[in-house]
Parts: sequence; structure tokens; C-alpha cells
Amino acid sequence: MPNYYPVQSTDTLPPSELISWLDTNGSLTAMLEVKAGKPLQVRRSFEGYRLLSLAQKRQLGLQGSALNRPLLAWVREAQLYGNDELPWVWAQSVFPLNSLRGRARRLQQLKGTPIGYVLFKRCRTLPNQRRICHTDKGWQRQTRYDWYGRKFLISETFLPQFCQKLLDI
Repeated sequence: MPNYYPVQSTDTLPPSELISWLDTNGSLTAMLEVKAGKPLQVRRSFEGYRLLSLAQKRQLGLQGSALNRPLLAWVREAQLYGNDELPWVWAQSVFPLNSLRGRARRLQQLKGTPIGYVLFKRCRTLPNQRRICHTDKGWQRQTRYDWYGRKFLISETFLPQFCQKLLDI
């Protein structure tokens, strides 16, 4: 069961049609593919090394002097496409380099593979902590996963065209 951190602002709540998408414990990839009726397309806009921000270090559970030290991560930013010309989700995966050991090394070589194919291959759910917020791009879920003892962050922002698709049904 995830530790759920609700929306920061009490003024704004996500549309009811979006709540199950923001709060799912299983593979968002699988849910999006069912909605699209076809495999998800991943188009990367960035993939490479970046320093973690202070907020990301805190989300990963770092404390004390570890917050002040530079920490390098492998980052992948991508747009996820369903059955439209416009992307449905903007996603960012952040893997601290010290988490990319053992089975987790595979996460650095995803290229255009949806991350859900790897993360949820053997388990339907994973231990996580989640925060839901509204950004200028749309409603976002920020999740810290614990996968084989390795912690990393995945942010998924549901773009307006996806939200419109939910309302059209």
C-alpha cells in the first residue's frame, strides 16, 4: 500500500475521472495501453546524467549532510503517446547512480521501452510513496519506488489532451 501525500492546495482537486489514474498502485503503462487499445509509444526528449535537486534528494529520503552533497542521477524524460497524435503523459524517471546496480542496471538502458514493462514484469504493485500535485502542465503524480531495494523517482504528468479524452467518454 502506498504512502499517499495529497494535493498541496485545498483550492484545487483533480477531476473525478482522473483520480483512479493518479492513484493506481499498478502499472500506469498497462492502464494507458488498455485505454489506447495498442502499445504505448515512448518518445524521449532527454536521457542522460543530471545532478539531483534538493527536492529530489528529500523525496528519496536523504537526510542531514547527504542533502548538501552533489548526487548524480540517470534521468529520462519522455512523452507517452496512446492512440492520438498528441502525447497523453509527460514522464520523468530519476535513477540515482547508486541505485543502478544489479537488476536495476536495466533501467539505464530503457531507450524507448515503457518503464512499466520492466518494473511490473514480476509484481503487480511495488512499495512506493506518492505525492499528487497540480503543475502548469497538468495533474502530476510523483512516486518514489523501492524496486529490489533500490529507490528512484518517477513523475508522470497527465496532459490536457488525455484529460479531455477521459471527459469525452
